[in-house]
Amino acid sequence: MSDQATARDGRRLRLHVRGAVQGVGFRPYVYGLATRYRLGGFVANDPNGVLIEVEGERASDFVAALPLEKPPLARIDEISVQPIGAAATEEFSIRASEQGRVSTRIVADAATCQECLSELFDPASRFHRYPFINCTHCGPRYTIAERLPYDRPATAMKPFAMCVACAADYADPVSRRFHAEAIACPRCGPRLSHGIAEIAAAVAGGKIVAIKGLGGYQLICDARNDAAVRQLRLRKQRDQKPFAVMAGTLEAAAEFAEADAAELALLESLPRPIVLLTSRGRLAPSIAPELARIGVMLPVAPLHHLIFDALNSAHPQAGESWAIVATSANFSGEPLLIDNREAEQRLAGIANLIVTHDRDILTRADDSVTAVVAGRTQFIRRARGYVPEPIRLTRSVAPLLAVGGALKSTVTVTRGNEAFVSQHIGDLDTAESVRFFEETVDHLLSTLDVEPVALIHDLHPNMASTRFAEARGNRLIAVQHHHAHAASVMAEHGIAGPVLALVLDGFGYGSDGGNWGGELLACEGARFRRLGNLAPLKMPGGDRVAREPWRMAASVLHALRRGDAIASRFAAQPPAVRLSALLEQSGMPTTTSAGRLFDAAAGLLGVCTVQSYEGEAAMKLEARVRKPRVVSDGWVIENGALSLLPLLDRLVVDAPDPTDGAELFHGTFAAACVDWIAQAARETGLATVALSGGCFLNASLSAGISRGCIAAGLTPLLPRQLPPNDGGLSLGQAWVAALQLLEHQGLEGTA
Repeated sequence: MSDQATARDGRRLRLHVRGAVQGVGFRPYVYGLATRYRLGGFVANDPNGVLIEVEGERASDFVAALPLEKPPLARIDEISVQPIGAAATEEFSIRASEQGRVSTRIVADAATCQECLSELFDPASRFHRYPFINCTHCGPRYTIAERLPYDRPATAMKPFAMCVACAADYADPVSRRFHAEAIACPRCGPRLSHGIAEIAAAVAGGKIVAIKGLGGYQLICDARNDAAVRQLRLRKQRDQKPFAVMAGTLEAAAEFAEADAAELALLESLPRPIVLLTSRGRLAPSIAPELARIGVMLPVAPLHHLIFDALNSAHPQAGESWAIVATSANFSGEPLLIDNREAEQRLAGIANLIVTHDRDILTRADDSVTAVVAGRTQFIRRARGYVPEPIRLTRSVAPLLAVGGALKSTVTVTRGNEAFVSQHIGDLDTAESVRFFEETVDHLLSTLDVEPVALIHDLHPNMASTRFAEARGNRLIAVQHHHAHAASVMAEHGIAGPVLALVLDGFGYGSDGGNWGGELLACEGARFRRLGNLAPLKMPGGDRVAREPWRMAASVLHALRRGDAIASRFAAQPPAVRLSALLEQSGMPTTTSAGRLFDAAAGLLGVCTVQSYEGEAAMKLEARVRKPRVVSDGWVIENGALSLLPLLDRLVVDAPDPTDGAELFHGTFAAACVDWIAQAARETGLATVALSGGCFLNASLSAGISRGCIAAGLTPLLPRQLPPNDGGLSLGQAWVAALQLLEHQGLEGTA
């Protein structure tokens, strides 16, 4: 029966709305819409989302309009409509929530909305200059939620009893704060430990300030004061890794960074991620040493807006807008600090001023980092503002927990046709980060009310995540690292295969126990075949090669039969004198890693010989590229193996300057990969190519391979909802395991 027929005969419609529709102002929105169309009925939260019943002449108009004008934080996945018997009600009401097993979800934290921002600076508003102003359109969600359903007693706002005015707003269906669980005002809400004027004065005076943000503590200082930035590096023991910068407005950001329309839109989007933009070179040089791009973000929380307002009004800079460094308050390899007492103790040696408040952060979430590549958003790190928004799968799967890898760790929990990928956890190489990993697993399983039937882990036996899975004692499924990378792209694009996959990263444990990292695969369902790999290179020093790019450069010289040049070329490295003889020995481990190939090029060109952070050599190499160029005879493909030794020989013999060398390396590597893929496509008949792995964070390489595939008549698929690095690994693990279980069920059904 059509909605029109239902409306004409006076019967009632029952709607079930599923998605992110609780705690986002959806019920008052429905109330207002139903009132506009003069309908009777009710709206209520239920365990699956929102239940609506309407009756009246314009019920069908209501159904059509429902998804069109939804609140900004609402996400509608499905609306089901069922005709039922009329109840002859003319009034529309908001009913109490229905209880039961929860299958809805919490939405991500959102930046301060325009309405709240107007009230923040309105002297007539009771929220005037209150740093915790929020409504159903903005503010904290995931980071203050303890469990579902998302009600105030299950959040960090539980200790704060609402004043009369807030209670009235909370209960008013026409208010923007109707059931805004984090509602608070200066009379009844959280309080800062220090005044805004004191914070601004410290920043203006060249001091380092720690502030408690939405997902954890941040360290801020004047981004134009190189002495302050250097002091921050020294105190945080962060030698070269770039810092993010916050600008008060888009106009202020444009003073020190270039941005196109897509980048501007991303900067202003509700999640307020950090966006990588081309630097104009007008900030402190030590913010992003030797890099062409800087991470830029706009204010996220009311506190940020108040700090910029105080800086601009009390401490104006002649002809320039304020910009501040805004970086995570954590120590190397450790998770973000969220506890007040711990922050005051551990940040005392870094920050001159530590600003706390009395609203707890229940779930830590770092700032998300993004870039625009080929006109589309690409994640470098997915966390605050996006998590826990799920990845929609093409079909319902068994409840699973996938625990990812060891670097840039995330975990994934599947529920029905949704995959919930956690916030960025980080590298699992400290006890603190492993505890954060375990907290994240428990919190995600608890809030989603999921009991996994299997735990999925990497093939590597010694990863912390693998050991965690084994200790849980559930059914275990191991998934090869690069297969998981490919499957992550396949899952988000809704493809089970068959497809080709090019995976370029630093390291992954191979099916043969080897050091893989540059792999050409054929994937279908839960299976894959290794079609080819980058030509293996020796690893002098084993795992040390990942920290010392000069060692991979030495390995290349040895492969080119130029080992006698190693000692003189890398005279600054004492072990270099012995390396040629070491490389002559048999039994040395080899790697097919694309990441190590970038290291080799950076070492040969003198761009970076020793790394202070992961990916430094590759990032500094990419920073020199303006226009990639191709050495036509720069590669060889034999028996499925791609060798770039001819190109690398040119870099040694011709000795181009680092910029020319970087452009030749990027252009030739991309062209070689396209040739490699095209040959495999002809041999297999496959025309779709999944592109994944940490090397695809390189915008030049990513764009070059994508364009080349399209020109060759192939369809390239890049990760869009997750990072191409190990941050997307857990989704791929979950998808492979889900397909395995589905295939197993199918076999059992036909037995």
